Amino acid sequence: MLKALYLNTSLKESDQESNTSALINKSKEIVEVEGIQTEEVRVADYNISFGMEPDMGQGDEWPVILEKVREASIVVIGTPIWIGEKSSLSTLVMERLYASSSETNNKGQSFYYNKVGGAIVTGNEDGAKDSAKSILYGLQHIGFTIPPNVDAYWVGEAGPGPSYIEKGQDSEFTNKNTRTMSYNLVHFAKMLSETPIPAKGNLL
Repeated sequence: MLKALYLNTSLKESDQESNTSALINKSKEIVEVEGIQTEEVRVADYNISFGMEPDMGQGDEWPVILEKVREASIVVIGTPIWIGEKSSLSTLVMERLYASSSETNNKGQSFYYNKVGGAIVTGNEDGAKDSAKSILYGLQHIGFTIPPNVDAYWVGEAGPGPSYIEKGQDSEFTNKNTRTMSYNLVHFAKMLSETPIPAKGNLL
């Protein structure tokens, strides 16, 4: 069974309500119907060190999450928007993923090859597309395949106001994008599982 891993980079730990988690759940429901096993990881629950090694030692818990990434065919990074940008935890996750990008599979490719990536973003005001752009570029740069239309987001009105849970769950636009993202991720994950990217022409 293929597995989809959702890395929720909310600044809230799992005992706190997360708007990003609420939107992640919409995608998980769709993906599970398609026969994919899912897991959401609240990154804030872990002690993740700064650094550019797969394991920074001294209590670094990133290796636990990295092992989940190894097992997944689909990796979606979910982030809230703060000051118009993705969360600091999202940046930390991207840095730690990048730190392992030179590790190869048995074909000499980055071990992120044949995994597909997506982005989920929630917040008030602007910043959703910029956040998704940063995540999706980073994922493809280290070897993930990025299918079309794999960013789903919701943003509220300018200034303080209702969050996604309070206001956005019935958004036709967000729900349509979430469905499209989820189905495209599943389709490409199944396709790459059956027909992996060949090593021919590999430059790594």
